[in-house]
Amino acid sequence: MPTGYQITEQDGVYFLTLQIVEWVDIFTRKTYRDILIESLRFCQQNKQLEIYAFVIMSNHMHLIARSGTGKLSDTIREVKSFTAKQIIRSISEQKESRKEWILNLFAFAAKKHKRNTSYQVWTHENHAEIIYTNHFFEQKLEYIHQNPVKAGWVEFAEDYLYSSAGCDAGREGLLEIIKEIRPIEKNRRTRYLP
Repeated sequence: MPTGYQITEQDGVYFLTLQIVEWVDIFTRKTYRDILIESLRFCQQNKQLEIYAFVIMSNHMHLIARSGTGKLSDTIREVKSFTAKQIIRSISEQKESRKEWILNLFAFAAKKHKRNTSYQVWTHENHAEIIYTNHFFEQKLEYIHQNPVKAGWVEFAEDYLYSSAGCDAGREGLLEIIKEIRPIEKNRRTRYLP
C-alpha cells in the first residue's frame, strides 16, 4: 500500500528510511551491516549512487542520497534485493543463534505480499522525503547522526562507525560521502542538488 512517501523525482536528493520487516534487529550483527555497506559501496562505484549521510541502526537505515543516473528507485530496489539475498544466505550458512526465529519471521512476511517468494527482509516502503531546502537537509543530517547517540550506543555521534558522522568530523568512513550541495531553482522552490 503506497504511503505517499514515494521517490517521484528520480534525480532528486532524498532522505530515505529502509526498514527490516517486523523490526527484526538484524543489524546487531556486524556481518549483516557489512553486507549493506558493501552493497552501497558497489552502487557508489558502479551506479552513480551519491550518499550525503547515512546511519545503520539495529533494524533500519537512514540515508540521504541521490542517483547520478536519475534512477534512484531502481538503485534502492537493487540494494534491497541484493542485500536480502546475501543476508538470507549468511543466516542460513553461518552460526546464527536466532536463525530459525529470523527465517520464520522473514518467511511469514513474504506470505503477505505477492511480490515475494520465500523470504522478505526489507519492507517495500522507503519513506522517501525529497530535500528542497538547506534547512531540511541540516535537520535530517542531524537526525541521522544523532540516532546512535539517542539509542545510547555512543556518547558522540562521530564515534559510531556505521554512520557518516565521523566523516563530518574529518575521519575516514566506511563509505564515500558527498559533503557539498548547491542550490538550484526548480518549480519556484529551492531544491538542493550536487
